[in-house]
This record gives sequence, structure tokens and C-alpha cells, in this order.
Amino acid sequence: MNFDNSPIAAIATAPGRGGIGVVRISGKNLLPLQQALFGQPLKPRHATYLPFREADGGILDQGIALYFPGPHSYTGEDVLELQGHGGTTVMQMLLARCLQAGESLGVRLAQPGEFTQRAFLNDKMDLAQAESVADLIEASTEAAVRSASSSLSGAFSREVTTLVEQVTNLRMLVEATLDFPEEEIDFLEKSNARGQLEGIATALQKVLQQASQGALLREGLNVVLAGLPNVGKSSLLNSLAGADIAIVTPIAGTTRDKVTETIQLEGIPLNIIDTAGIRAHHEVADEVERIGIERTWAALSQADVILHLLDASMGPTSADEEMRAAFPANVPLLTVWNKIDLSGHKPARDEMGDEVHLYISAQEGEGMALLRQELLKVAGWQQTGESLYMARERHLIALQAASKHLQQAQLHAAQDDQMLDLFAEELRQVQERLSSITGKFTPDDLLGVIFSRFCIGK
Repeated sequence: MNFDNSPIAAIATAPGRGGIGVVRISGKNLLPLQQALFGQPLKPRHATYLPFREADGGILDQGIALYFPGPHSYTGEDVLELQGHGGTTVMQMLLARCLQAGESLGVRLAQPGEFTQRAFLNDKMDLAQAESVADLIEASTEAAVRSASSSLSGAFSREVTTLVEQVTNLRMLVEATLDFPEEEIDFLEKSNARGQLEGIATALQKVLQQASQGALLREGLNVVLAGLPNVGKSSLLNSLAGADIAIVTPIAGTTRDKVTETIQLEGIPLNIIDTAGIRAHHEVADEVERIGIERTWAALSQADVILHLLDASMGPTSADEEMRAAFPANVPLLTVWNKIDLSGHKPARDEMGDEVHLYISAQEGEGMALLRQELLKVAGWQQTGESLYMARERHLIALQAASKHLQQAQLHAAQDDQMLDLFAEELRQVQERLSSITGKFTPDDLLGVIFSRFCIGK
């Protein structure tokens, strides 16, 4: 990752019209820029109301300017924020004026995420905290906001850092024993290595469980509704969403393309995807419906869970069985019998071997609570009563890899002191995997990928 430390500028507010818009500049020394823009330096950390002037002296806008000298700023550098009226054109003109006034200083447009990247590089936050900034902005539920805020405050990082310190201390003892074998110290017994390992493993599993729950808040769950035409998929979507999202008619093939609606269950975003009803190829009426069915199969391959809807008033058909056999084998499946208001069934949940069958009426709302509970169970959601961490996939991969290496270390520790060299190597692997979460051992190319996904101005 090549780092260009030239001063950077960008519009920090979302595109569009608003009462207030913000242009942000960050660099090593912004006093000359203040002189060029305002004719005077600003008082640090005080709001100053003044005109924003063009190069010829004409007034472009009027607003508030704030100056935060480094290192006491978001990025750790000098930061200048200009708060003006939030029109798209006036913001672009104000940004252009800042670039023009700062040309001699090398002020350039910021890349996506570059302000937060500088905060990370200047030790204002670690990598996990930096990523939580983007997660907080993108959070789609209240629970996700709280989880991202917890991570931004450093709660996740502190847990990981504590684990790293514990592993490091144990590793130091192992290395010392390897360096001085003539002492003939019974390392495993005298240092209680097995007890320390057990404590680290327990703490790591707790962090992994909380991070997995937090990742669910961030990513959500893709739930695909599949079934023959007219079994009530659109009615179920509308019932889950609480609104008339999809067209509901007795005519087969009404839904020609997938319809997606995001709902919340216990704070988890569920992306409910209503797909075109699947019929045999010779029964498809037109090309549009055929394309819709092809998109249905594409959606099924990317689902986190499939709700296979069947008509309880008619019972299973050979077409239902053919469809079921073609579902992706690696995707969890729930069998949902709809229209129990016509069949005489009661709302129920039945387990048939490894399969779960639910009996509901989307039209009447019967059995919907059972369905919601089952979706939470499939998602792996547990009410822990503890704060969750807004974790990303790379965090989970690192935690899972650390857990595997820790298990190997426990195997070596369970044998004898002759395995200390392998024991030490597994601890080193655990340390590196955990440290990559906060950025201590993160490759530069990964840093570039992470920050490139941020929005401009952040």
C-alpha cells in the first residue's frame, strides 16, 4: 500500500441537497491554507462564522469554519472543516476553491476512506475500529448501530488485545524454556500452561460467539421464498413485511421477477426474496416468465435459507418433489405448508428427521410467530444479553483460524514437554491471527482493499 501524505480534501456529507454540507481537509500543516481562504488563522477548536470567498474576493457562501490542530483531530493531522449550505453545486464550488487555494501545498482530492485510513496510520484507532466507522454508517437496524458503536469505542479491540497479551505471555514462557533446556524445568506443570491454555480457549470462544452474532447484524440473512405458482409466496412476503409489497392474485405466474424486502427480527436484517413460481418448462407461458424462473434458481444458489412453500389444502405434488430435489444441497431448508385456513390444519411446528415443517396461513397471519422464531433459529441467533461486536468476515476467519491453532497447541500440551517447539509455533500462529484483526500483522494489500470500500469524505 503506497501512502501519499499530501493534504487531502473532500465533501464529507452525502450527495444531494440539505441544510448543511461539509467540506473536510486534512494535512500536516494547514495554516497557510487558512490564510489563503480566510485571510487569517482560525482559533483552534472554536466555530468561526465567516464568508467563504472565491479567488477574486466574491462571496461564494457563508458558514462556519472549524480548525482542529493535529494530533488532536480525527486523522491525527491538522483538520479543517467548512460547514456551508448543503446544495450539490455550492459544495462542489467550495471544494474546488479549497483545492485551488491549497494548490501550492499539494492539496488533492481524497480517495474513499482516506481520512479514516490516516486515523489508523496515525494511531488514532486500530483497524477493527476503523472498519466499524463504515459499519456504523451502513448499519440498517438499531441493533447493528449499537454493535458498530461498541466496536468503534474499542470494546472488540480490547477483547482481542487481551487475548493477544495472554497468548504472548504464555509464548514467552515456552520460548524461555526452549532457550534454557539445561534447567530441566517441568514447564507444563510449574507454569500451569494447560490451565492458561484452557482459559484462553474459553475466552476466545466467547469472543468468537459474540463476533458471529455481530456479523449477522451486519450482513443479515438472505431468505428465498420458493414454490410452485400460486402457493402464497407473495402473500407470505407481504405478511412478513407488514405491507403490500408483492402482487397477490389467483393467477399463476403473477410474479415475473424476484421482489426483495428487508425486515427486522430481533434487530437482524432479513432480506426476504420472493421469486417467480417454478413451473415445468413446457408450462411456461412466455419468455418473460422463463427469465424470471432462471433468476429464481440463481437466487436459490445464493440463499442463506430456503423457505419451500407448499399448498396445505392440496398436499404435496410430484412437481413439488421435483423442485425439492433440485434445491442446492448446502442451503438450509424449511418446509412451509401455507393456506391452513383452507386445509383445516392448526398452526404447528413438526420435526421430521432432520427436517422442520411449519404450518401457517400467510393470508390470515396464523403461525407467523412460529415462522419468525424458526428463522431466528436457522440464523443462529441467541439472546446473550451481552454487547455484540460488529465483526466482518475477515474477523471471523481470523478468530476461527486462531481457535484451530489453539486446539493444536492444546494437543501438544497434553502430550509432554518434548513437544514444546510445536507448542510454541502454534501459539505464534494464534498471536498473528488475532493481531491481524487490529492491524498489527495485517498485509498492506489488505489495508488497501479495506479502506477502498469506504465512502468518499470518510
